[in-house]
Amino acid sequence: MSWRIGLVVFAALVFGAMPALAQVKAKEVVKTYAISGTTGPELYDSIGENGPRIGGMAVTGTIAHTNFDLRWRRNYQPEGNGCRLVSAVPFLTITYTVPKPRGLLPAETKRLWDTFSDGILAHEKVHGAQIEDMANTIYAETVGFFQPDDPGCKKIRDAIQPLLAAASNKQRAEAREFDRIEMSNGGNVHRLILDLVNGGR
Repeated sequence: MSWRIGLVVFAALVFGAMPALAQVKAKEVVKTYAISGTTGPELYDSIGENGPRIGGMAVTGTIAHTNFDLRWRRNYQPEGNGCRLVSAVPFLTITYTVPKPRGLLPAETKRLWDTFSDGILAHEKVHGAQIEDMANTIYAETVGFFQPDDPGCKKIRDAIQPLLAAASNKQRAEAREFDRIEMSNGGNVHRLILDLVNGGR
């Protein structure tokens, strides 16, 4: 049983004198997929059969995953012979997909499941916080950005791309490392799985 937490998961450098304050706050959505069973092992096997699939051709089953949609409304303004990004309005939605049993569970299984389910969602919300941090980094490092020799505000759109890529790459690396620790022997998610399957023993 080796199902993994997944995550789907995304310049002439002259800045304004006053750094931008981060102000991104995500809308969070929790979606569920149905699993069946009346014992911990049955529920976990059903997760393996029905859990989200990620990875394109190299399909990998997951217990849960976090996805996001980040869009921006940016206000570029000519300034002298250049262009400045004077403001940006972010729209960030983070979606957590987690398992949910069909029907009622026996009391002891429900106790085990509630602990497992709460722990898995808490794990995913760390990924959500990492995504929110990424968006805040993008906001802080791009609002105020100035691109010389760009009175038509065309070059600046390409000029900020390395900043966006750097923030995205950092978030992905943090997510991978967090999953590695959580899923390793003795890690939090590893323990949650063992407790569910072994009845908390």
